[in-house]
Amino acid sequence: MRQAIHQFKYNNFKALAFPLAQLLAENLETKPLPVDVIVPVPLHPRRLRERGYNQSGLLARQLGRLTGLPVVEDSLVRLMNTPAQARAANADARRNYVRGAFLCNNENLRGKQVLVIDDVCTTAATLDSCAVALNSAGASSVWGLTLAREG
Repeated sequence: MRQAIHQFKYNNFKALAFPLAQLLAENLETKPLPVDVIVPVPLHPRRLRERGYNQSGLLARQLGRLTGLPVVEDSLVRLMNTPAQARAANADARRNYVRGAFLCNNENLRGKQVLVIDDVCTTAATLDSCAVALNSAGASSVWGLTLAREG
């Protein structure tokens, strides 16, 4: 799994989005969550330009196709170009990197049960920061789903 995620995220193996999303869909089949909409963790525009794509966005779109859930990619934005989480010295540093890094910029998700998609969860700092922004914008609940848990 580590190698697949690395190839997908850093080496432009975008074709892995579908089989990886199938794993997420299988997880949702066996452990259903009460969600209305899928939201990928956004990249900062600078990182998006560097990488050329948002791996979480690709996963979310494929998961949406597999589950029939709508995907909303324009409501949650990353305000700060934070350092890569993998470079953080510890969990406190990871939390500090992403504190206040996200904003839900409209009311499209008010009252919605949101499923946030990311590739890897290490300390849950990114998912927590996304949840704070979504809850502040009126989401009724926020769930996180990742391909892997590291740490």
